[in-house]
Formats: sequence, C-alpha cells, structure tokens
Amino acid sequence: MAHIALTIAGSDSGGGAGIQADLKAMSALGVFGASVITAVTAQNTQAVTAVHSIPLDVVTAQIDAVLSDLDVRAIKIGMLATPEIIETIAAAISDFTGPVVLDPVMIAKSGDALLARDAVATLRDVLLPRATVLTPNLPEAACLLDQPVADMSDEMATQGRALVELGAQSVLMKGGHAKGEVCRDILISNDGAIAEFTAPRRRTNNTHGTGCTLSSSIAAGLAKGLSLQQAVSQAHHYLQGAIGTADDLRVGHGHGPVHHFHQVWQA
Repeated sequence: MAHIALTIAGSDSGGGAGIQADLKAMSALGVFGASVITAVTAQNTQAVTAVHSIPLDVVTAQIDAVLSDLDVRAIKIGMLATPEIIETIAAAISDFTGPVVLDPVMIAKSGDALLARDAVATLRDVLLPRATVLTPNLPEAACLLDQPVADMSDEMATQGRALVELGAQSVLMKGGHAKGEVCRDILISNDGAIAEFTAPRRRTNNTHGTGCTLSSSIAAGLAKGLSLQQAVSQAHHYLQGAIGTADDLRVGHGHGPVHHFHQVWQA
C-alpha cells in the first residue's frame, strides 16, 4: 500500500518550487503525492511575473476530493497568498488528525512577494497553531514575530521557542540565511527538546525551491510513519544531496532549482 502525503501550495511554472518541487521530493522519497493548488504563478528562475489565486470554493473542493478518498497520512502547506485562502484551508482540514507541516512561504528566491502583507497575522493566528511543525527561514520567523532577523544560533533558538509559544507543536528554524561555513537548522519542540542538523554551507546560486523541498520531504517522512526527528533528519540529508548536485542541472538563467532526483539520475 502506498504511503500518501498531500501538498497544499502554489504552482511554479518553472518547475523548481511550489507544488512541482513538493511532488518531486515526495516521489523521490517513496511517497505518493496528492496536490491542492492555491495559486498559479507565472514564474521562472529569475522572477515571478504574475500570480492568480484559485477561487476559494475550488480550493475547498480540491481538499475535500482528496481527503474523502485518499488515505492521506501527512499534509504539507506552502504558498497561501491571501487571508481568505488561509482561513479556507484551516476550515477544510479541521477534521484531519494527521501531522501538518506548515512552510510559511513569504518571498520567492527572486525576491518577489508571495504572501500579502495583511495575510501574515492570519497565518500566525489561524494556521500556525494547527502545525505539527513550522519550517520558517530566518526572515520568515522574524516577520511572524515582528522581530529583527536572527543571526546567531542562540537567537534562532529563542525565536523558535517564541513561535512554539504561539501554538506550533514544534518549529524547525532553518539556517540557510545565516552566515558561516556551517549551515545549522534547529528543531525546537513544545516539550523543550532541541535537536540540531548541520551541514557544510554550499556555495551555489541554484537553491530555488529549497524551502518547499525540505518541508515536503519532512511530510513524506511523517507519511511513512517516521518520528518528527527522524523525518527531519531524512529530509535534511536528502536536501543536502539535492543542493550538492544542483549545479549539474543548468536550468534557467537565474536561481536554478535543486536536483530532486539526484538519487535516481545524473544530469
């Protein structure tokens, strides 16, 4: 029987992030991925040139169609452009009892905004308390807390604990935006447990979709029945391989994607 995970996110026409990255990562990790599209973006490795939000009733219908038929074991939530979509999704998954991975997507790698400014508070108040694990990068964590961006490990942990206090069961503070030769991610749980995941910082311009890939990989692990720490460890290892082989893909002329199928085929 297939392990099934659901991604609720936006579509990236360039194929490197969003729904496309989520489904690739889930497939690479042996999980069947279902999808609910919240927005369609006109996007490539250089820019986001248009965003069209999917009508709310269609978002709800997609969620209902999947959850009423498929045995979904984990949900990953990514790009949610407006307060209304956030509230719609919170209502539509209210009866889902499995783990939820919430990736608070706010800005594309190109620098283009993907979350309306007035939607940040709704995300924080309505959906964050529903998260089994929240996976913000450092600017996203700072925005949710209305604080300066953390640049040290102790500041990352402090902000992670503050996000847990807002209702998330656990928070994975991603250190990709920090400085130093070592990239450090910190997992903070509501029971006080802390785990660190480290890797050498790779010098590459091809990191489009890293946040989507990591969060969907965690959801894949949870769908297979792994503990949260096991799922994060597996996802962290998988993403490092995808980043390490990203330069071989040579996709686009801007921030290229990571290589989701680096374990299957070489570019």
